[in-house]
Amino acid sequence: MVTFDHRDPGTPEEDWARCGALHRAPELDLAGVDRAVVFAAHPDDETLGAGGTVHRLARQGTEVRVVVATLGENSHPDSTTFTSAELARLRHEELAAAVRTLTGQDAPPVYLSLTDGGLTEEQLDAPVAEHLDWAEQGEKPLALCTWERDGHTDHEVLARAVARAAGARGVRCVQYPVWFWHWGSPTRLPRGLVRVPLSEEDRAAKRDALAHHVTQVRPLSDRPGDEVLLGEHVLAHFDRSAELFVLAAPDQAAVFDRVHSDAEDPWDVDTSWYERRKREVLLGCLPRPCYERVLDIGCSTGALTAELARRAGAVTAVDASDVALRAARARLAEVGAANVDLVHAVLPAEWREEWTPRDLIVVSEMGYFCSPEQWDELLERCATALEPEGHLVLCHWRHPIQDWPLDGADVHREARRRPDLRRVVSHRERDFELEIFEPVPREQG
Repeated sequence: MVTFDHRDPGTPEEDWARCGALHRAPELDLAGVDRAVVFAAHPDDETLGAGGTVHRLARQGTEVRVVVATLGENSHPDSTTFTSAELARLRHEELAAAVRTLTGQDAPPVYLSLTDGGLTEEQLDAPVAEHLDWAEQGEKPLALCTWERDGHTDHEVLARAVARAAGARGVRCVQYPVWFWHWGSPTRLPRGLVRVPLSEEDRAAKRDALAHHVTQVRPLSDRPGDEVLLGEHVLAHFDRSAELFVLAAPDQAAVFDRVHSDAEDPWDVDTSWYERRKREVLLGCLPRPCYERVLDIGCSTGALTAELARRAGAVTAVDASDVALRAARARLAEVGAANVDLVHAVLPAEWREEWTPRDLIVVSEMGYFCSPEQWDELLERCATALEPEGHLVLCHWRHPIQDWPLDGADVHREARRRPDLRRVVSHRERDFELEIFEPVPREQG
């Protein structure tokens, strides 16, 4: 069982306070959230990472359910004062009191009573689904859970289970770091951060709730093994004027199947002047008149794909939505584009090796539908797949992308940072940015 080291103060809160990125993070929209389910790996995670937000949600009338996976019975493995069973009982009571303080609601926490330090995704799948079902009965549900890169196995396992299930349902999911504030530093901040500003009332309720977690914020006794786990240097990280969350990327297949089922042309690609002009600008910026092997990533209903097919020997067009691909198939048949192979794949996880090499790869309005880690991997795949004389086209909307971790600026910035890519075309206007890259010869990389 990993615990905060009471001897190691970690990064001082003063350093975090000077970190401008914490204050520049966009605000998480909580308006209209009527049901929220908060998943915690251990009692106190919910209060440390999201206590102020829970109180703010409860104040605005949101029904809040707190689900805790374990009772944290192994928090003091060397204690000679309390057995793990006794600690479990105490932490059970502490959590109930903390949640009442935060929510002011009668509903007690849900205790899954799984093994502290031994969580598995298989154990969590059914209960996570059950409580997301409850949240989905609201008009605007929200799921909150620990962060999947927090440095604690239980936190990360729980986060993966929740993010996967919420993403498949299209339920907005945010993850709260806990351990990161202890071992991390301002230079290691995750991308996709959003913040929830807290009132003085929210902060006071959070402090009161933390005080209920007596076994964590005070020593169990003066004996060895009973030291305080959450000392003042640790608690300082959680007494800020805002709480920070990492947006979890929704499941592309589920989201875009729904989008394309709800509307025949969800992006207005056939009627919008923005969409038609953007395609013309992209095609006009291509450095070569023709390409032999084209990869079109995120093809949607195939409007751009049909134009690329006129300038290509063969095109592989990929999308995460079967519904979109059916529409693309009909469009391409209508224009006689027989040189296009349509492929259903969620990228980067389902990248195919036969897509290498390519002399043109187009990623249009798709990069920000990845998590930061997924986008890094997809960029790596694209850069590796390019022929020496090939081109990678990125084209993205420049305005904020609601409820996804990245926006267009993030997507393009990461590409410009790569030492193996060199920008050869740049076009930016109010609504979109277009950049074209070529591989840097290896002896220059």
